[in-house]
Amino acid sequence: MPQINAGDFKKGSKILLDGEPYDMIEVNFVKPGKGSALYKTRLRHMTKGTIYDRTFKSGESVEAADIRKGDGQFLYKDANGYVFMDQESFDQYTLASETVGSAGMFLQDGAICSLLYWNNQIIGMTPPQHVIMKVTYTEPAVRGNTTSNLMKPATIESGAVVTVPAFVEIGDVIRIDAWTETYVERVRD
Repeated sequence: MPQINAGDFKKGSKILLDGEPYDMIEVNFVKPGKGSALYKTRLRHMTKGTIYDRTFKSGESVEAADIRKGDGQFLYKDANGYVFMDQESFDQYTLASETVGSAGMFLQDGAICSLLYWNNQIIGMTPPQHVIMKVTYTEPAVRGNTTSNLMKPATIESGAVVTVPAFVEIGDVIRIDAWTETYVERVRD
């Protein structure tokens, strides 16, 4: 596997430590008064999500992680997790519910997602940025409170709860930003 020298570290670099994949989320160069330069890094474990601080000496190198991105189609959810089909090889992969997290509430059948692979196994997923879903429950707006920017919770067809403006009613179709889990707009026919 290729090696990455500490001098080439940058935010977003993918490395292997003890056989596990990490993503560099922060890199700081430190030159103390004596001794060699240091690279203080903050790493995120790519399968567990834990954050780890590690300092590397100048000239030290680590193994690059074989991480690739690809498109995949969400097929269904079962007891084992979420099942995706790779758009190039048509292989099916199951991603654990804990890994998908709250983004699973915004997945619709057939949605094209960005998948993250390590050693030919899926380790992460990013849903489409915007999804369109129907509001299944929300409290009615209080008469007279429609002129200000009042917000209220609304349950959408997947069971997720998002905050919407007071004018949104049951049966309305809304666009949601799945990355931030926020209301974007009401969709008209």
